[in-house]
Amino acid sequence: MVNSLQSPRFCGIRSFMRMPVKYGVMNTDVIIMGIPFDSATSYRPGARFGPAAVREASNILKPYCPVLDVDISEHLSIIDGGDIDTIPGYVEESLDAMCQGLIPYMESPAIPILIGGDHLVSLGILRAMHAARGPVALVHFDAHSDTVGSYFGKPYNHGSPFYWAIKEGLIIPEYSTQIGIRGPLYSRTILDWPKSQGLRIIMGQELHERGITHVAEEVVTRAGDKPVYVTFDIDFLDASCAPGTGTPEIEGFTTWEALSLMRHICPRLDCVGMDLVEILPDKDLSGITALAGASVIHSFLASLAKRRSGI
Repeated sequence: MVNSLQSPRFCGIRSFMRMPVKYGVMNTDVIIMGIPFDSATSYRPGARFGPAAVREASNILKPYCPVLDVDISEHLSIIDGGDIDTIPGYVEESLDAMCQGLIPYMESPAIPILIGGDHLVSLGILRAMHAARGPVALVHFDAHSDTVGSYFGKPYNHGSPFYWAIKEGLIIPEYSTQIGIRGPLYSRTILDWPKSQGLRIIMGQELHERGITHVAEEVVTRAGDKPVYVTFDIDFLDASCAPGTGTPEIEGFTTWEALSLMRHICPRLDCVGMDLVEILPDKDLSGITALAGASVIHSFLASLAKRRSGI
């Protein structure tokens, strides 16, 4: 990591937290990559520019996390591996490109952190992870369940990745939890199918009422000792905290609540990867959404470092 007391933050290539940029499978603890794809969005496009914005915002972050009392740089080697190439306008072909491009990284010991892109990128990621490691438990932060089987008569949309993840056996629903789901729905029964498959859906109202500690305990207990994949849609945050997103929702959560949940949950689980999705820089007032997204990744890195430290 570049020492920002010696080299100003506005200097150099815009990698995540100014980490070294190296391409290809490397001997490292963590690899951070972008997936600049938004051809599956149903409302506001622009998430293809999310990886660049998050990298830019991350330059202000520092390695020590005082909440967890851990220095990320002391316990993790991290590189920025660039982006996975996608094919604008071609959804199924892009999913194949994501999967095939990521399999070598999933087969390596490195923990992958992916920056989207719209939320369909999670399907390509989970396909690669399944090919390399088998099914995983899912911890999913979002305003939307993303378990609708089709949109506009077509199967793949940023509102459908976890429908297909369940259908294809990529995740283990009975160990998985969706957190923060809220807002108006298409129908009263729209969440019946994922629930019937064993997925636990914690609605936003329930999280507000029960609080961070109780919900975190349930998520950790439910996942147990299974390998866990974390996916974080930035619209988990309230629209006032994350205006730069494709489908904003009110009645959401602050950045403090989001990072607190991450830091309560992730150090206690066998996390094998994560993604952060749905940041639209052109709708982002003063870059606050990109900074929030970069900080979510920082909290995940600090959680990995805390678990590695054994403290």
